Amino acid sequence: MLPATKINPPVFVASLFISIFFALFTAIFPEVATQHFTQLQGFLVTKVSWIYVLSVAIFLLFVIFIMVSRLGDIKLGMDHDAPAYTRLSWFSMLFSAGMGIGLMFFGVAEPVMHYMSPPIGDAATVTAAKEAMRITFFHWGLHAWGIYTIVALTLAYFSYRHGLPLLPRSALYPLIGDRIYGGIGHAVDTFAVVGTIFGVATSMGFGVQQLNAGLHYLVGVPEATGVQITLIIGITMLATMSVVLGLDRGIKRLSNLNMTLAVALMLFVLFFGPTILLLQIFVQNTGAYISEIVSSTFNLYAYDKKDDWIGGWTLLYWGWWVSWSPFVGMFIARVSKGRTIREFIIGVLFIPAGFTFLWMTVFGNTAINEIATNPASNLAEAVGANVPVALFVFFEQFPLSSLLSAIAICLITTFFITSADSGALVIDTLTSGGKEDTPVWQRIFWTSVIGIIAALLLSVGGLGALQTLTIASAFPFMFVLLIFCYSLFKALKADYMLQDSVQHHSTIQQFSKANWKKQLASLTAHPELRQAEKFIANSALPALEQLVAEFELNGITAELASETDNVRLIINIENAENFNYQIRLRHFAMPNYADDKNDDYYRAEVFLLRGGQQYDILSYSQEQIIADAITQYERHVHYLYLAGSEFLKQEPEQGSA
Repeated sequence: MLPATKINPPVFVASLFISIFFALFTAIFPEVATQHFTQLQGFLVTKVSWIYVLSVAIFLLFVIFIMVSRLGDIKLGMDHDAPAYTRLSWFSMLFSAGMGIGLMFFGVAEPVMHYMSPPIGDAATVTAAKEAMRITFFHWGLHAWGIYTIVALTLAYFSYRHGLPLLPRSALYPLIGDRIYGGIGHAVDTFAVVGTIFGVATSMGFGVQQLNAGLHYLVGVPEATGVQITLIIGITMLATMSVVLGLDRGIKRLSNLNMTLAVALMLFVLFFGPTILLLQIFVQNTGAYISEIVSSTFNLYAYDKKDDWIGGWTLLYWGWWVSWSPFVGMFIARVSKGRTIREFIIGVLFIPAGFTFLWMTVFGNTAINEIATNPASNLAEAVGANVPVALFVFFEQFPLSSLLSAIAICLITTFFITSADSGALVIDTLTSGGKEDTPVWQRIFWTSVIGIIAALLLSVGGLGALQTLTIASAFPFMFVLLIFCYSLFKALKADYMLQDSVQHHSTIQQFSKANWKKQLASLTAHPELRQAEKFIANSALPALEQLVAEFELNGITAELASETDNVRLIINIENAENFNYQIRLRHFAMPNYADDKNDDYYRAEVFLLRGGQQYDILSYSQEQIIADAITQYERHVHYLYLAGSEFLKQEPEQGSA
């Protein structure tokens, strides 16, 4: 009997075929692949580097604009949705998936490399140290997380706010409508899958080299391809276990462990290193980064040609972040439902960047200080000779260096596991058409594919070629991200008009002598379930039935659906947002100030298309319910007029009555 499947065949098959084809081509012809992919990357660096730089600048500016504008008030989900994860777990998961392993690999190495070989000026000077940290902050700061934010925000918004699949194709809905479910949508999702597979496989391949170097340094395990392949197999098995456990039991717990170990390691280096100096430098580094962010963003070294440097550093990073953005962005979107856009951007853009700046200062400036003040230090030579082992040589200057190296190895391992399992989870979602409750075998399958590709290319020396291809593939995807920006802005603008039209609702009403006392009494009452259900049956349902009948008399087709705890009125509007008016019972714990003996009570709250409006109408009469529904419908029609009056009327021709 064949196992159950939940796949989208065009994306599943195409992604698997393309991944296997390029992996085999790179493995069988590694030198040819390296030559062709390097030539492609060289062309991009010399001819279109300005597009990379300009695009990344647009992404960051766009994200900040959305954050500070009123569009940031919109929630990623229905208006009543609450976040599924605590802020700590949320930060931990997005950080682990985003660039946790990169900080372990480059936290010491990159600042030292810029210090010993700066793009301008003399090496190993105070000026070189400042420039090294500015460049490192620039490569790992807001621009990187801005790219991730674009993808994550777009996917989360269209999925949780508009009910579309959590897939890259959904971002194109405002532009092409239902055609996202056809060939264009399949192509966009396939591109995202292939980029994720290659990105995670390449990182896994290079990462086990550092893991192997650490084990060799710590316990004498030989640095050999066979050992590294064994490590890949072990990591793949652990990642499989994590992905089988799922997001909450597996990935979330590992991410929390990652964050705990990373903070502990950083604090140890901070307190046993030049603490006061590092805190001073952190403030100065951050200030220098902020003061020069505009000039750094648009610097192409056009007057002083440095194509090799900018191609080997800045453009390589921009390409790498863009190529990883479908994977990281989709994973961040997966865990971010229920947050406002402003909270989301602050959390995704500034919090990880701030932690990254502190990490790079603690490790990078401590390493630079060691090289500058200790002529006998071999740290600079270690970085130049073998980047993977640099972190472990760095720990030699601290007490308990063996323990630090052991913790670092554990942290590298858990970072790899979270990258592999979250990558497999994203790929499985992409290839299943956005489904989350997929069979376990599908997640195991994609985890295995990533591990097999990484081991295959590591064994034949093809990882460098695959990395070059992955970065080069970022160039066409940048145009997709620019389309994401336009599509997201268009949808957010319309959403804000809808929100502005329907959420400025006033519950102030005029009451007759017959009902004002009843209304006042209701403000201190806390109805039980029986009373609330009686209101739905005897007041809400008959009122909306009358309204539906009146809509029908006016030529408007309306639908009514009811259950014991809710009643909903729906008007389908062609080529525009539908009108949804629902009265739903909500269960609350009794407030502390209430004198009621019961532990709980119910409210009859109004829900519109974008979710709950958080006002209670349980005491309303049928006439008041009808008035409230008509008021919300009037606001909805006003929104449709603002969003596009062509949906409602045509301008009269010249001379017509």
